[in-house]
Amino acid sequence: MDQFTYAERATDWRANNNIAESIFHQMAQEPHPVPAWIVCGPGTGGTSATLGRFVRYRRHDTRILCADPEHSVYFDFYRSALAGAPDVGLTLGRGSGIEGIGRPQVEASFVAGCVDAMLKVPDTLSLAAMRLVSLQLGRRVGGSTGTNMVAVLQLAQRMRQAGQSGSIVTILCDSGERYAHSYYNPAWYAAQGLDVTQADAALAAAFAGQNLPALAMAERGAAG
Repeated sequence: MDQFTYAERATDWRANNNIAESIFHQMAQEPHPVPAWIVCGPGTGGTSATLGRFVRYRRHDTRILCADPEHSVYFDFYRSALAGAPDVGLTLGRGSGIEGIGRPQVEASFVAGCVDAMLKVPDTLSLAAMRLVSLQLGRRVGGSTGTNMVAVLQLAQRMRQAGQSGSIVTILCDSGERYAHSYYNPAWYAAQGLDVTQADAALAAAFAGQNLPALAMAERGAAG
């Protein structure tokens, strides 16, 4: 099966053997078992489609946010879809800097109607969050986990400011061991021309409870 074209239909989102069902099963004993938000990164689009369809099918109040990396067309495509004129022809001249998520063109399996909001995340913030999560967990995670975590922090910040309580779920993606020569190598950052000093400081402050700088967000039903 062509995973880019058919990823959104490869999983039976109504059954009990998909990622959405697993999330709700694992959350069952938590103080807030039905998440306010589930955060994922858009790759083929299969995960966000499964999550969005599942929560609607089960009539949960959970909303789905996709965290889009810097070099990807999905965020702009989603905004065009919200405006009623989805631009499926969007392209970029380069691929994503965060392996596994983001695309230079809109994949057929990305279903905008299954997504409630999207956040555009700079690569430097993704990689700073990746390293901080790795320190917290005691094992290396990949860059897409960092992208997701930036979105989690933004949502938590927004919920706190609104006086809301609840749970936010995200997904730990691939292991970081395969990135020892890149994301975890200071020489790689220098070669890529990436200065992560400010991003590291911003993420450290966010982990300590301070606010992250506001990032571009598109949301279904938002004013304007």
